[in-house]
Amino acid sequence: MLAMRLRHLLLPCLDPDLTLRFYRDVLQLPLAGNSVRIGWSTLECVQAQQPVGSVHLAFNVAPARFDAAAAWVGARAALLTDPHGQERFQLDGVWQSQSVYFAGPDGAVLELIARNALQDAPTGQGAFHGSELLCLSEIGLPSSNVAAVTSSVGHHFGVQPFAPTLEGFAALGDDHGLLIVVDQARRWFPQQRQLPWASGLRVSVDAPQPGLRLRDAQGWELLAA
Repeated sequence: MLAMRLRHLLLPCLDPDLTLRFYRDVLQLPLAGNSVRIGWSTLECVQAQQPVGSVHLAFNVAPARFDAAAAWVGARAALLTDPHGQERFQLDGVWQSQSVYFAGPDGAVLELIARNALQDAPTGQGAFHGSELLCLSEIGLPSSNVAAVTSSVGHHFGVQPFAPTLEGFAALGDDHGLLIVVDQARRWFPQQRQLPWASGLRVSVDAPQPGLRLRDAQGWELLAA
């Protein structure tokens, strides 16, 4: 089975130049034109044609570098906490991960996540640097029918649930890449303030049948690369 790789994300922005500067200057990522490179993933910033909302994106980091990564991002961006003030989050079960969340442009809820299954991921030494971000690891996709999206993605793209699906929540993919499909009224963790938004997002993933396309009523598209 193909590893789930989020290859490309087209992201509408209120100010693409401002967003690109954030990824270059704050997250130390290389730019090529209007795109950001994160490992095998690219993030393409384009001018939004309508108001934008809060997207959720996560980036994988090597488990051995989580503490260094959390300190690095905490010194460079505004961390997001849960209602109790907690900044770091550990998940057990199938997730086996540690996360820290931080604010991005246009109200984005961004996340660094270290997954124990990726122990063989390349690691740096000393102070963390943005070049150690491994890939785009999660993309949040709101929908009015999470179950229908889960079924369609599984049937047409061969992407199955990573964890048991919950009411209004499904994580589709694997440790390398996940589509986080949520009910359109489910607010983003950890602050639980921001409603999910993805209108105009276009996500390209590795899939057995290139050229397939799925479009949701919330305005996002999933493409098979």
